[in-house]
Amino acid sequence: MEQRPLGRTGADVSVIGLGTWQLGGDWGDVDDDAAADVLDAALDAGVTLLDTADVYGDGRSEERIRKALAPRSDRPFVATKAGRRADPFEAAQYTPENLRAWIDRSRRNLGVETLDLVQLHCPPPAVYSDQRVYDTLDALVAEEAIAAYGVSVETVAEGMAALQHPGVQSIQVILNIFRRKPLEELLPAAARAGVGILARVPLASGLLTGKYDESTTFPADDHRNFNRHGEAFDVGETFAGVPFDVGLAAAREVAEIAGTDVSTAAFSLRWVIDQPGVTTVIPGARNVEQVRGNVAAAALPPVTSAQLADLERVYDERIRAHVHGRW
Repeated sequence: MEQRPLGRTGADVSVIGLGTWQLGGDWGDVDDDAAADVLDAALDAGVTLLDTADVYGDGRSEERIRKALAPRSDRPFVATKAGRRADPFEAAQYTPENLRAWIDRSRRNLGVETLDLVQLHCPPPAVYSDQRVYDTLDALVAEEAIAAYGVSVETVAEGMAALQHPGVQSIQVILNIFRRKPLEELLPAAARAGVGILARVPLASGLLTGKYDESTTFPADDHRNFNRHGEAFDVGETFAGVPFDVGLAAAREVAEIAGTDVSTAAFSLRWVIDQPGVTTVIPGARNVEQVRGNVAAAALPPVTSAQLADLERVYDERIRAHVHGRW
């Protein structure tokens, strides 16, 4: 699989990574055996970047990664996140003591002395401009508790604020056919700064698989059920903020543009890979079949100029009004 440099970390990572929120929680039940199968399938297929967080299943995702990697010699790059354990969830909680405690917990969960990458996990907006937070992260790099740090953001403005701090090595942002705003300013600015881009929610929580219709339902413990209006966290994380009925109609058009010879999901992932400045795209997977379908996108030819024009039309006609001004 194609490998790309992740910012200035010195690491090269696969263009298709694996997001492991599903292996922790909030996507319905995934048992230990299924999680292990997903991780093994991804690594065997050439995935070299795993993305996790300390709050995915209250550490379950990190612990499952540790167990999956224990017998392997081909250790991938593991990016985790910190900050959503803040209670209350306020900028004042991002103290040096709390940051160190959260990061030390992830080191234990993952069974490593040095974390490859720690990302601030969509913290309160004021955190992105708090120099004390970056000073703490710089100290943790110097102490070799972490090798590098980045940020995960909800908005383009938050990403631009983070880019003002030279220690930031990566920005994780929602980017997909239905969420195009980062292409305008954030990705070019990150490229100029030598900062890597991890593209999350690339399939709009499954809308861009083309497998859902008006009768589709989700389990009670799935965020696609309980967070449709932002009840638990930013609504942009669920269906990329697109109303479900609107997304269904748009996804049908995307499927037509993709054609019959490629899956809508793989086509949608290929679109993300093709965007200038993207380092890796991190779709999740709940089973081995989904892993293989995601990885297949890396071998597809680039999206054609005619398809790009058609996708932009769908965005402008159906999606832009719902998301572009918000994030």
